[in-house]
Amino acid sequence: MKKLTAYMLGGICLLLFSCGNDKAEKTTEAAPKPEANIQLDSTILGVTTIATGLDVPWDIAFGADGNIWVAEQAGTISRISPETGQRKQLLSIPDVWRERTAGLLGMELHPDWENHPWVFVDYTFRRDSLSFSKLVRYTFKEDTLVDPLVLMEIPGTSSHHGSRMRIGADGKIYWATGDAHQYNNAQDTTSPNGKILRLETDGSVPADNPIKGSYVWAWGFRNMQGLVFSSKQHLYTSEHGEASDDEVNLIQPLANYGWPKIEGYHETPAEAAFQEKHHTIPPLKAWTPTIAPAGLDFYAARQIPEWHNSLLLTTLKAQSLRVLKLNAEGTAIAGEKIFLTGKYGRLRDVCVSPAGEVYIATSNRDWNPSKGFPTAKDDRILKISKVGKITTTLLKEDVPASQAGAGNGAALYNQYCASCHKEDGTGVPGTFPALAGSPKVKGGSNALIKILLNGTDGKLQMPSFHFMKDEEIAAVLNYIRTSWGNDEKSITPEEITKQRTKN
Repeated sequence: MKKLTAYMLGGICLLLFSCGNDKAEKTTEAAPKPEANIQLDSTILGVTTIATGLDVPWDIAFGADGNIWVAEQAGTISRISPETGQRKQLLSIPDVWRERTAGLLGMELHPDWENHPWVFVDYTFRRDSLSFSKLVRYTFKEDTLVDPLVLMEIPGTSSHHGSRMRIGADGKIYWATGDAHQYNNAQDTTSPNGKILRLETDGSVPADNPIKGSYVWAWGFRNMQGLVFSSKQHLYTSEHGEASDDEVNLIQPLANYGWPKIEGYHETPAEAAFQEKHHTIPPLKAWTPTIAPAGLDFYAARQIPEWHNSLLLTTLKAQSLRVLKLNAEGTAIAGEKIFLTGKYGRLRDVCVSPAGEVYIATSNRDWNPSKGFPTAKDDRILKISKVGKITTTLLKEDVPASQAGAGNGAALYNQYCASCHKEDGTGVPGTFPALAGSPKVKGGSNALIKILLNGTDGKLQMPSFHFMKDEEIAAVLNYIRTSWGNDEKSITPEEITKQRTKN
């Protein structure tokens, strides 16, 4: 499993939790009751808020001390009691650089906590005018984290960091890195970016790595935000696509996963040719329109029998929890169930306790807030667990969003554009430009068509939507050009076709 599965003796757990309680912050009332229920085939679940007032809890882990360990993007690491919501801050890292998706990101607790009370974290920092991602090992001692040991530093930017890490049954660290917005990094095996890296816990290169003297375990990735081992020690990732094809992958050593030459399944002639030459591995599942997959855990418990042998996936854009049922071998996804859509906003990470309770971290105070969020209680930690009966609001399983029709500009806009430019076209100040009254929307159509077909460079690097049909591009552009006070002439599919042939 992604998180620790060992319990310490009750007395030890109590001692660890009670240490330093004079400094603890209480974030919720004791023993909160479920605020929502979920009805599965035969199991009733309760959804409970156990902690509030957090600031983008990027990674959460269930510790051997019985607490939820939380890494917040601004640079703090804390423990939260799942029973009372009491919070104890253990560390604040002063050199964390936070911008967009940069900050304190991934965190992993060593599974042999009694002998190795180590916490591994990945965070971004600045040196002169350059940014980097740093993998650091801390030691838990006397109710704090001390003795930082830098294991590795790699190039970074304000986004595309990947950042998740897990320790396998072999005792090695597996670190998922992003391409740092330099797409060629992913196919360059001499670059640490866009990779699964494999390290010893002291930062050295394992002698049995597939490329002698190299940390690289697998490559061809854009921006992985989920990483987990199953009980069979299969390694899975969740990965952000660009404008299409978010992915879940099953990782093999010395394997190429295609980015940026292949997105999602190997569908186009160019992708098929690249796959044949480089023996790339297709994903287990891909989503278009994108859902922005984030944290990933494996559910091995029996408490929720319907979820046994499933990957649990949180999503940002889709604001949902996905339960991806695996086949018996763990080599294919046999089904997908969707829960909590829009109920709690953006969901960043998930972890499972040894008792089979599921914990979820929201991400509503991050760089790209959704409509209606953040609320006064954001960000929060949620618990999903089995209960005896329905006592409150019943949340049903959600139906997957269907692909919008080619002529439905409003639906296409909501599927592809609204997560950045927002449903009302107002964008996010300083991040995503407003489309309402935009000079790029008004006037001639050719410039706007080029943007959708080719994307843009620069800090935002808007992706290309060349994969959409001409009729779809015309429909979404016409929706933009006639909404929110824009009053512009319609664009025809023939104009899209003509501009496409010039590219």
